[in-house]
Order: sequence, then C-alpha cells, then structure tokens
Amino acid sequence: MWNFTSSIPIVNTSHPLNDKVPEMNLMPHDTPNPISNSDSSILQCMLAGGVGGFIGDTSMHSLDTVKTRQQGAPNILKYKNTIQSYKTIVMEEGIRRGLYSGYSAAMLGSFPSAAIFFGTYEYSKRKLIGDWAVNETMSHLISGFLGDLVSSFIYVPSEVLKTRLQLQGKFNNEHFFSGYNYRNLRDATRTIVSKEGTNALFYGYKATLARDIPFSALQFAFYEKFRDIAFLLDNKEKHNNLSLPYEIITGAAAGGLAGIITTPCDVVKTRLQTQRSPGNSIPVIPQQANKHPVVLSDSIIKSFKVVYQTEGVLGLFSGVGPRFVWTSIQSSIMLLLYQITLKKLHDSSIL
Repeated sequence: MWNFTSSIPIVNTSHPLNDKVPEMNLMPHDTPNPISNSDSSILQCMLAGGVGGFIGDTSMHSLDTVKTRQQGAPNILKYKNTIQSYKTIVMEEGIRRGLYSGYSAAMLGSFPSAAIFFGTYEYSKRKLIGDWAVNETMSHLISGFLGDLVSSFIYVPSEVLKTRLQLQGKFNNEHFFSGYNYRNLRDATRTIVSKEGTNALFYGYKATLARDIPFSALQFAFYEKFRDIAFLLDNKEKHNNLSLPYEIITGAAAGGLAGIITTPCDVVKTRLQTQRSPGNSIPVIPQQANKHPVVLSDSIIKSFKVVYQTEGVLGLFSGVGPRFVWTSIQSSIMLLLYQITLKKLHDSSIL
C-alpha cells in the first residue's frame, strides 16, 4: 500500500539550512525517511505534474462544461441548476459532443501547462529556499506566481478554445445558441485566427492571471493550515507520513475553499473569453438576444462592476457549485497523482 509523503510540492519542503540538526539515536521504525521532492530532478517533477494535471482535468471536464454554461449563459433557466444542467446537456447534445465538448482543446494545454508549472515551481522554490535563504512561505507564493505566469502562455489559448467549444456544445446546436458554431478544434482555431486575429486566443489573459494567481496563493496557504490540523487529528508528528485519507481531504478542502473565493474572477474570465469580439460577425438570433450576458470591457475592475450592477452578487458567483466541486476534486487528484508518479519515477531512477 502506498505511503504518501507530506512533501506535496507547494508546502513544507525540506529546507537545506534546516537539515543541520543534532544527531539523535532513534530506532529504525521511528525514522520514516520520506522521499522529499528535492531528491527528484526537475524533469521528474515536470513529468509527474503533467500526468497529475492531465488526469485531474480529464476526470472533471464534464463538470467544467456545466460550470462554463452556467457562467457564460446566466440567463438560460435550464442551466441554473447543476444536476438539471447535466441532464439537459446529455439529453439534448449527448456526452461526447455535449458534456465533453472542448475536451481536445483542454487536453492540448493540460499536460504541457501542468508540466511547465511544476517544473518552474520546483526550480524557483529550490533557488529561493536553497540558494537565497528566502522565507519558505514567501518562496512558495513567489514560486506559485512564477509557475502560473510561465505556464499561462500555454494554457490561456487552450482555455479560450476550450471555453468557447464548451459554451457552444455540439455543431449546429439547435437547443442553445452561444454565438459560435465551430465544427471541431481545428475549425475553431482557424476561424478565430482568421476572423478575430491571433490576439483573440489570449482574450481574458489578465483576467485569467487575476483568477489563477490568488487561487494558487490561497490554495497554498489553506493547505499548510489544513495539514497542521490533519497531523493533530492523525496523531502524527510532521516528519511522519500523513495518512492517505487526510492527504485527500486536505488537498480537496484547500482547493475547494480557494475555488469558492475566486469564483467572481472565474466568472469574469469566462465571460471575456466567450463573448463575441467587435470583429466577429456571427449573427444573434433575435428571440435570444436578451438572453446573452452584457458585454464586458477589457478592464477587470469595470467588468466586476458591470456583472454586479446587472446581475448582483449571484451573478458574480454563478457556477460556484460546480467550481467548488471541480477545484476540490481536481486539486486532490492532481496532487495525489503527482506524489504517486514522482515516487514511481524516483524509485525507477527514470530521468
């Protein structure tokens, strides 16, 4: 059975300056000697992170589609309730073209962006803590910021394509008009670039960073606190392995809570990436014109104000239920699989 270490990449990694402790005569069973992420190469961390991100995103894609419909089409009653949204999309559009619309776009960016994030995170963390003796908490926050920033050049275009295809659903969708009608990922990419320009692939870039940077910072901070509580509940010292259920629960709780708090940022991001640009001449069906959300500006602050003024607090937190479930489960799966893969790679001396 797996023994998962407490050295999840975001917190409580061994500090080289703290390794110089007095020798103690402990019995062999008192020294669990968990594998630290610092023992693994950057390439191993990148591969493990890519695997964790890919599987985590795959497992939660259908729920992400429901969340996108709720945020991108807030005035459509059949998407108001999460369970009802699931049933409606499956019955009207099917699973592959409905719930899993945009999946290919998501996977196009999932593995490489997760790999780049974890590689950047681990490299920055080791530099800050090991070479420059920066405070560990500050090092985690800075490393998370840099990881998001570097990987954003991959995942933002992927996110734009994914959200538009998710909002559209199947090709020639007679059940819901999103303003888009792409045949597939290739057609979506070609149409966006030819009609709106390459810059359209980076719509909502600032809003995406405004969502992901605070999400990562909050997730890391919550995770540290929740792990402290978990060790107390598990009756274990911090140098021991945390039990598997506590690893899962702490990761899920940290991701879920951070997801709830940053939902308004996610709403603005989704609206900016799915709204039609001035250069996009896709017609609007007259009877559905009043069902489209108001067009937002490039200013994040103004966008927050517009959503609040037109839809209230509920508008800012549209899709909060699916987002909570998505961020909690995806975070838990990704971090857990990261640990499993990293241990496998370390034991097999690959890379």
